[in-house]
Amino acid sequence: MEHEIWFAALLNRLLGGAVSSLLAAIGLPPADLGHPIPNYVAMEVFVILLILTSVLLLRRGLSVENPGRFQQVMEVLVEFNQGLAEQIIGHEGRRHVAILGTLGVFILLCNLLGLVPTLETPTAHIQVTLGCAVSVFIYYNFQGVRRHGVLGYLRTFCGPMLWIAVIMLPVEIISNLARVLSLSVRLYANMFAGQLLEQVFTGLIPVFVPALLMVMHVFVSFVQTYIFMLLPAVYVSMAVAEEH
Repeated sequence: MEHEIWFAALLNRLLGGAVSSLLAAIGLPPADLGHPIPNYVAMEVFVILLILTSVLLLRRGLSVENPGRFQQVMEVLVEFNQGLAEQIIGHEGRRHVAILGTLGVFILLCNLLGLVPTLETPTAHIQVTLGCAVSVFIYYNFQGVRRHGVLGYLRTFCGPMLWIAVIMLPVEIISNLARVLSLSVRLYANMFAGQLLEQVFTGLIPVFVPALLMVMHVFVSFVQTYIFMLLPAVYVSMAVAEEH
């Protein structure tokens, strides 16, 4: 059993009984009835609460004439998301800024959370990255169906000529499903490896090497966040394109 961090212990104390009952009711009883909420779920909840708190503080202090530093940072982030969406998706990119920005902020905070003492990096768990990847998969396929209709969207998987549709359709479907694996494993593997190296070297070597690894962790966190925003934008652009 993994070591339970303080926030997970708090959630289990407050909500453990209700969560255990709910899981049992749907046929998925937890291994430990007293501690059904694992660390990675608790860290996701922590990040969500952090985002909600930040949004409320930002809304409270919004100003056109005298924006604070936090508002300026958020405006830069929004402009970056808008530029990314419009560059890849096109003139309709703005309608997808919300999902790309939400993914970016959530994943970046999850990636960096392990640098905070007593907390962990939830994206170092495949369950978290797989959940994010499935959300992306559902979103861009929904956008494709919304644009083309069910049959029209399926037709985009058949290639330009009808006679090769028998070959192209299964290949494209498998390729589409593989994106879930690609998105989830890429992020998980990078964050898991970084967290593991930090834990190992922190116990063996003095301050310099762990500090260097922490700097690398920050760099990798930003790079992986960018990739997890870039690829969904590409997938959306392909799903809504008139021709494949």
